[in-house]
Amino acid sequence: MDTRDLADLAREAMLERGLEPDFPPAAIAQAQRLKPPVIDHIADQRHLPWCSIDNDDSRDLDQLTVAEPVDDGVARILVAIADVDALVAMGTPLDQHAKHNTSSVYTPAQIFPMLPERLSTDLTSLNPDEDRVAIVISFIVDTHGTVGSGSVSRAIVRNQAKLAYESVAAWLDGDGPVPPEMAKAGGIDDQVRMQDGIAQRLRGRRHEAGALDFESNEARPVLAGGRVAGLSRITKNRARALIEDLMIAANGVTARYLEAKGLPSIRRVVRSPKRWDRLQALAREVGDQLPPEPDPKALAEFLTRRRHADPLRFPDLSLSVIKLLGRGEYVRTRSHDDEAGHFGLAVSDYVHSTAPNRRYPDLITQRLLKAAIAGKASPYANDELDALANHCTKQEDAADKVERQMRKSAAAFVLSSRIGERFDAIVTGASAKGIFVRTLEPPVEGKVVRGGEGLDVGQRLHVTLVRTVVERGFIDFERS
Repeated sequence: MDTRDLADLAREAMLERGLEPDFPPAAIAQAQRLKPPVIDHIADQRHLPWCSIDNDDSRDLDQLTVAEPVDDGVARILVAIADVDALVAMGTPLDQHAKHNTSSVYTPAQIFPMLPERLSTDLTSLNPDEDRVAIVISFIVDTHGTVGSGSVSRAIVRNQAKLAYESVAAWLDGDGPVPPEMAKAGGIDDQVRMQDGIAQRLRGRRHEAGALDFESNEARPVLAGGRVAGLSRITKNRARALIEDLMIAANGVTARYLEAKGLPSIRRVVRSPKRWDRLQALAREVGDQLPPEPDPKALAEFLTRRRHADPLRFPDLSLSVIKLLGRGEYVRTRSHDDEAGHFGLAVSDYVHSTAPNRRYPDLITQRLLKAAIAGKASPYANDELDALANHCTKQEDAADKVERQMRKSAAAFVLSSRIGERFDAIVTGASAKGIFVRTLEPPVEGKVVRGGEGLDVGQRLHVTLVRTVVERGFIDFERS
């Protein structure tokens, strides 16, 4: 299978799920006419040692970070977010397309960006050595990892170094050299080490509050010579955790800033798990226990114990817990709402604000922030935000399904020569739609078409591969 075949399948999958793989002519024409926004009457922060850390192949850079010591171990974090709204005005063709899809769709052979590359990888990307307009979220972190006072403003910024997760993680762990881009930019090495230390404080504080710490064994297709050549694991590392922790904190500051200004927001919610009884059963199976009612701190402590007791199987337990927690959703909220928290992150105030090039909820949040900075009313009515929250949840689910189907299509191709082989597996889904499992090696998901009666999430079993359908991403097993 070559990448052209996989890209064609992705386009079909997007259309089937109500997503638009192509930009309408009016949006393309608008993008071609755009010029860099006028930089005027805003703070100049180009002198700060900003850097980005993202995937090796990322070209749509949404955020930069800087750390500044304050006193006695207290530090200030600044997160610069690309000001996409400066070029994508509400109601324009570009905005209408972004509003329809609500996110970029990442498939093995092709990325279907939410915004044309003229913007997402150029005019609104925080590219190295380019002056850019940004929304800057600033907040204090104390020695215990508690986030203190925060502010939001507009500024001109300049990326000093475009860094990648893998090379930064290897350097931080002492397993690799200083990344070349870091070495060229004086002081960025000290910056990243400072940010790493602050991120660890933030993570520790969230874990004390009950944030869940997962580990996955997700596989992604490896492309070589224009063809699918195999599968490789995506592993969590220190640099990914660094950015994740800083962005979680920035998103919380954003939510609280909007609330303090009296503006609504669209928050990202993961409610208390409805299948807590199954999580209790999983704990009992390994000689542990969870309380009768959902408790994120108790679940976090259980996961920590299992990580230390059985690190080899911890990714499988992580996957089971993730599946049982259920999906996130977007909701409009104006004030503190105990029902509008994020169970997995153990935070009650959480919006998506740090990736406006690739997620529409972040662009909505950016417009609300700019209104708040200017002392203006919300650009959206509450009923409009309610409708947008529901739409974004629906379209995000569609995009996730397309991405998952394309990963499975690539995996089905890789496994097509292994019909009849037996695999160790774990149940990842049990519903009216059927029983689904993930094999341990390679880590791919498929459906149990025979012998799945009575199975539930988290159970281990042996399965035999009986069929693959590359075009549909079907990988079928029978219990063996």
